[in-house]
Amino acid sequence: MELLIKMIWDPDAQVWIAESSDVPGLVLESGSFDALIERLRYAVPELLAFNAGCA
Repeated sequence: MELLIKMIWDPDAQVWIAESSDVPGLVLESGSFDALIERLRYAVPELLAFNAGCA
């Protein structure tokens, strides 16, 4: 499975933001890139499972 996740740096808020139209409901932010990656590892599978159960 291939998913596109957009990650951008918000210089005003000083956070990384991740969002994806491939994973409905995914919007995460973190002060560090590595922490954001770690959060994505848990959030993406949970959101995919949740969205599959709602269909």
